[in-house]
Amino acid sequence: MSTALAALEEAYARRGAPRPPASPASAQGATGDRTPVVGYVGADVPVELLTAAGVRAFRLTGDPDSGSQLGDRYLGRGVDPMARSVLTRLLAGSFGDLDRIVVSHDCEASLRLFYALRELCRVEPGTGLPEVYLVDILHLPHRTTARYNRRRIGEFAARLEAWTGRPLDLAGAVAAHNERRRLLAAAAELRGAVPARLTGRQFLAVAGAALPVDEHIALLERLLAEAGQLEEHAGRRVFLSGSDHDTPHVYEAVESEGYVIVGEDHSFGGPSPQGPVGAGGLDALAEHYHHSGPTAHRATVSERAAHAARAVRHCRAELFVAYSRTGDEAPAWDFPAQRAALDIPAVLLERQDYGRADLTALRKEHPCAV
Repeated sequence: MSTALAALEEAYARRGAPRPPASPASAQGATGDRTPVVGYVGADVPVELLTAAGVRAFRLTGDPDSGSQLGDRYLGRGVDPMARSVLTRLLAGSFGDLDRIVVSHDCEASLRLFYALRELCRVEPGTGLPEVYLVDILHLPHRTTARYNRRRIGEFAARLEAWTGRPLDLAGAVAAHNERRRLLAAAAELRGAVPARLTGRQFLAVAGAALPVDEHIALLERLLAEAGQLEEHAGRRVFLSGSDHDTPHVYEAVESEGYVIVGEDHSFGGPSPQGPVGAGGLDALAEHYHHSGPTAHRATVSERAAHAARAVRHCRAELFVAYSRTGDEAPAWDFPAQRAALDIPAVLLERQDYGRADLTALRKEHPCAV
């Protein structure tokens, strides 16, 4: 087995582990004896700025196995259970001491989570939650939206400089994240090979390893160099569309039936389709996140259908599976247009519990011979 793959899987397993306690200086936003730690939520957080600020940043994830009572209390059960689980874990201290939380407006559940966190900080300071900041990136195809996004990006950059007390190294951070995108795209080609050289579950670990960008790049380079050591994985090739998957539960359930997930369109999966951030500093960064997607919450039905057709051809999928979680109904709205645009069979798994996959429809309509 590839040693790089093993290391990436280990880092992925650690992604929700508690962080070390904050020093008083870093908690106040000044430069202390420890790198400030920022947890972020949502696909629209410009991670390049977090890297440029020199903070230790990681994406907050839920846990389907630990319940969400605390999150349910403040968000209500009508909100996507992934957001409710993240709030529960924050209130339980599962991520250790965070210096800041950054949330993006990538979907309604993320926005509701931000409002809840902001109010909890205001009216219940005993929760120990840190300051929370919203990055409000919009995706309408208008020049006014582009100007709005540029202002929000600029404000976030200024806030990070105020938090850390030092200027941002934006050029270096953009270059590093572009290189990581390039390497992730190359790793995605390993999964897209016939037979696949990575399973969908393994690729989640490759893409989502909780590592600083420079360490992630080094392991991705090793993984590609060790490609000859990777096992081949046969099975009916699946493209997975729909709700985000911040844990491997659904991937493991699907692949345990003999399928291999060779592509997806959610924000915890493969590299974003719009490519690298171009030259131009904050202007280019704002443009990049303006046009990111196309997830179910940020793109039109026709855009989603066109993307599905391109993506399944590229990864040579044999079956399209749309997964829609209870509390996250938007992916199901796209399915009729996606199915019409495809030349492969398609199945909808609707109203699924968080972290679970009822595969009855999949087994009945499109059985896989293991």
